[in-house]
Amino acid sequence: MPRKKVAKKTAKPSKPSKAPKIKKKEPKSKRGLIQLAALKRGDTGSPEVQIALLTRRIQDLIEHLKVHKKDKHSRRGLLGLVNKRRKILIFLRKKDEKRYRKITEKLGLSK
Repeated sequence: MPRKKVAKKTAKPSKPSKAPKIKKKEPKSKRGLIQLAALKRGDTGSPEVQIALLTRRIQDLIEHLKVHKKDKHSRRGLLGLVNKRRKILIFLRKKDEKRYRKITEKLGLSK
């Protein structure tokens, strides 16, 4: 009996991540991320810098949870970081709409 030809299975293309990405040259270091979001030299505590740092930590946790789907403790920590970032964004939007729009565009965050 002749063998039937079996089509090779091809890998499905992975879905793009829905996590917010930092648009511009994504700095690999914490210092580079601070420089990207800082209002002036030496600025480490402004809402913009805090939002940028939280966004990076959120992205890292999302990638971790893609591999470790059952890690409920990290998922809870992720929810806390997202809420903290959300509160800072609300504060910044109330305080200065222009700065809010600038940082959301820079980090690729949507409303």
